Amino acid sequence: MPYDTVHPQVTDAVSQADLKVLGSAPATALAGLYQTLANSVALASMNAVTAQQQMKMAQQAATTEEVALLLSIGKS
Repeated sequence: MPYDTVHPQVTDAVSQADLKVLGSAPATALAGLYQTLANSVALASMNAVTAQQQMKMAQQAATTEEVALLLSIGKS
């Protein structure tokens, strides 16, 4: 067998490896997309919870100030 040709089993193995990579590429891309979407949804939920907590603290501060005003009306 001359040295300038490649054995058919070698070319077949390389072709099979290339096809496996090409075949799994869409699934790998979708897996990355799903992970990114899940992370984005988690961050959006976390931001919503943080906004609710901040609003609740502002409401409590306003209520406390209003109650203090009401209690001080009769003292003047």
